[in-house]
Amino acid sequence: MKKNVLLFGWCFTFYYGFAQEPVKQDTLQTVQVEASRKSLKKSSNLTSNTTVMSSKELLKAACCNLAESFETNPSIDVNFADALTGTKQIKMLGLTSPYLMITEENIPIVRGASQAYGLSFTPGTWVESIQVTKGAGSVVNGYESISGQINTELIKPLNDVPVFVNAYGSTDSRFELNTHFNKKVSDDWATSLYVHGNTRVSKNDMNDDGFLDNPLGQQINLINRWQYACAETGWITFLSLRYMNDKKQTGQLDYDRTLHKGSTQFWGSEVNTERFDLTSKVGYVFKDMPFQSIGFQNAFSSHNQDSYFGLRTYNIKQQSYYSNLIFNSIISNTMHKFATGMNFTYDAYSEVISQNDLGRIDNSVGTFFEYTYDNTDNFSLVLGGRIDYHNRLGVFVTPRIFAKYLPWEKGVVRVSLGRGKRAANIFAENQSLLASSRDFSVLDSSGKIYGLDPEIAWNYGFSFSQQFKLLGKSADIGLDFYRTDFQNQVVVDLYAGPQQVLFYNLRGKSYANSLQLDFNLEIIKHLNLRTAYKYYDIRTDYLSTTAERPLQAKHRFFANLEYATHIVDKGKQWKFDYTFNWLGKQALPNTQSNAPENQLGKYSPAFLVMNTQITRTFSSNFEMYIGGENIGNYRQDKAILGSDNPFGSNFDTSIVYAPVFGQMFYAGLRYKIR
Repeated sequence: MKKNVLLFGWCFTFYYGFAQEPVKQDTLQTVQVEASRKSLKKSSNLTSNTTVMSSKELLKAACCNLAESFETNPSIDVNFADALTGTKQIKMLGLTSPYLMITEENIPIVRGASQAYGLSFTPGTWVESIQVTKGAGSVVNGYESISGQINTELIKPLNDVPVFVNAYGSTDSRFELNTHFNKKVSDDWATSLYVHGNTRVSKNDMNDDGFLDNPLGQQINLINRWQYACAETGWITFLSLRYMNDKKQTGQLDYDRTLHKGSTQFWGSEVNTERFDLTSKVGYVFKDMPFQSIGFQNAFSSHNQDSYFGLRTYNIKQQSYYSNLIFNSIISNTMHKFATGMNFTYDAYSEVISQNDLGRIDNSVGTFFEYTYDNTDNFSLVLGGRIDYHNRLGVFVTPRIFAKYLPWEKGVVRVSLGRGKRAANIFAENQSLLASSRDFSVLDSSGKIYGLDPEIAWNYGFSFSQQFKLLGKSADIGLDFYRTDFQNQVVVDLYAGPQQVLFYNLRGKSYANSLQLDFNLEIIKHLNLRTAYKYYDIRTDYLSTTAERPLQAKHRFFANLEYATHIVDKGKQWKFDYTFNWLGKQALPNTQSNAPENQLGKYSPAFLVMNTQITRTFSSNFEMYIGGENIGNYRQDKAILGSDNPFGSNFDTSIVYAPVFGQMFYAGLRYKIR
């Protein structure tokens, strides 16, 4: 064991997860207290508008990876990115994931090269909880967040069971096996080894267009985590070492990579990704001053993707280093808290698209200060700001404000205002467009990122929630309104014509309005209803017109019904879950110059998708589950344009507004050795 500790000890650095500013500590406490009662709950402790998803919520659906973990969360919209790869993309406040800061234990994890597929690289069984924050987010975590932040907490070695096994299989020929091995080395040390593997070996073409509905492929994903925690000394340490290899092959049914790669006989595509991550965190809480702490975290990642889409090659490699140092304390008393520190980010990109070398090096250094006033009776306020220098974005300031007010019993009002700035990785973020006949054109050349300027946006919002009793049962309502105004945006223009995609700096206005209404009710004991209605008004000034953002439903309705029987002898229990999603019409890209059979209307039809799951718990250690997704069997008509001539000018797999595969049923089991 001493050898193992020494092996990992060289990369020990200071951790800020538990030595984080007090707001983040409250997040972890909320998860622990509320998970046993509600699996999805808006935190009443935090000033920001944050919803906490516990591991119990993740078990309500076949969330085989992080991208599939939000099917039962009304704040997140989940859509397929294209008609080929089976990849799901998420949106918050009507904006796609590049405008979200996605972190793992408060370390950025999905950014740059990993934007398209990165959410599928975290298995669902590894996740302990997820915090979803609407609005710009804390300055402690950086300057890139615009519409929100999603933070994932992994299972902690000191809290895990010795052995966990999860096996899964589905009618779309996807099979998974997750195994967790955990060892408590001493009272203060524990280590975990998680091994995840998935594969799809059979070809499926449910819509008879000659193309695979889901890719063939396999993924192997391993992580070794170490945790040290000593209450007597105040030190806590985490170290994680991860390796992931993911391979996908898709295209026409008769495509054989050994025979047809680089030819026009059959159209095919491969996306092969190898990734290595090393993260370490150490924090210290001052023994005689529990309100004061210092932490330091570091993360190194190497992401290497080799891919081709027909005759178009796209390879990207990103090597990143991230470091964050934080000091937390108080001013006078614990009603006045602050967090301050600095962070550094380094990204080296090697990017080649169709033999064009777009490699670059980005780096930034910044400092931040965040003040928190917390009058626990009815008011709290967070004022944050940071100053950063980026070698391409220059020197800039990021202000953010959050406030919470309790006007009466069980009523909460929150407001927020914040600015975000980011460099758009136009090819990595729009890989779905590579599987088409579109020509890529960048119309600006004076900027420092692909010739484009950085994206800058202000986000401001209001939320209200109220808990009450309805016919003696617990209920609550919520209202959220958020607006994002872009000062500059890298416009992805699909209205110019179906044979091209244009990238250019915003030449006018672009905004996103998001309104969400929630109503939740305990109908009877153990039977809970969760509903939400969302309205989006998202418009951008394009070169040819002012139009709605394509592939974004203006109206959405969500409902989730869950029921669990009483727990009887030895933990036996039945659990039932049903989710309903209705999506209104969506604006579609311009296809008017295509051949008539490959033209789409201006809007898609409205449709609904229903998912369900039944879980039988035989004991506290063993359970089995069966379920179905899209049980109504709705499938998009013409998911792939020009499928009969994939090397022709009408070919496009990116205009996907609905499911492609149709019904999917699955079954699995979970087993623990305590």
